Amino acid sequence: MSVRIYHNPRCSKSRATLALLEENGHAPEVVEYLKTPPTEDELRQVLAALGLGPRDVIRTGEAAYKDNNLADENLSDDQLIAAMVADPILIERPIVVSGGKAKIGRPPEGVLDIL
Repeated sequence: MSVRIYHNPRCSKSRATLALLEENGHAPEVVEYLKTPPTEDELRQVLAALGLGPRDVIRTGEAAYKDNNLADENLSDDQLIAAMVADPILIERPIVVSGGKAKIGRPPEGVLDIL
């Protein structure tokens, strides 16, 4: 079974999740999503696998969130997804995808549930 991690090497939770995967015998495909952002379709697939909407995985503490007025409740899911694709720092991290399921690695041990 393939395992993919949407990873930010500067994030301690992301590093801990990657290490946990490797310690448990997995060699995940590492996607540094800030360098290689997901497409809109990929992000939609990840959201579906998570069973979450874009507001559930958007990083509200980022400057891009405030600068783009993404707290506006009138924004559609399509608009939020477009914002996350355009500025991937807005996507919560890390996200692990395996076997059609996905989990946010907060805490890192939670990703083991989908493996």
